[in-house]
Amino acid sequence: MMGEILMYLVVAISALFITGYAVHMFIGGLVSPQSELQIIVLACLMVVGVIGYMTWDVIQRRSGRK
Repeated sequence: MMGEILMYLVVAISALFITGYAVHMFIGGLVSPQSELQIIVLACLMVVGVIGYMTWDVIQRRSGRK
């Protein structure tokens, strides 16, 4: 159980890092630094929402509610 939680945390952190870097690579230099930061934060928040939903779904399925 603890190993699985650690694996999920590593995957979630790496997904956020890759998302932020990908946004930076796509729009870096095309917009102002403030706009770039806002877009990176927005994209990362969306990824956090998706990861949260996937985590909730796994918990629901394992508890037998679905």
